[in-house]
Amino acid sequence: MVLELATIDIKPQTNQEFLQALEQAKEVISRSKGFIRIEVKTCIEQPDRYVLLIYWETLEDHTVGFRESDLFKEWRALIGPFFATPPFVQHYW
Repeated sequence: MVLELATIDIKPQTNQEFLQALEQAKEVISRSKGFIRIEVKTCIEQPDRYVLLIYWETLEDHTVGFRESDLFKEWRALIGPFFATPPFVQHYW
């Protein structure tokens, strides 16, 4: 199992809209091969910062299977407009 840790900074004052879009995006990513689960955490000190903990069966399920799919395009179309900066993504064992 691989953990994708994505730090996302969103545009100020868009928290409610972002979280609504993220609920839709969760349904999209859940259809991807190798997806296990997702957790979302809100930063206490910086309320416009979120951490997504996304668990995959393999690294390639995320980096190739999902990132090169139409599901990724749909995912990004839902939540991408809220990004203040590009997400910072790392993977962990």
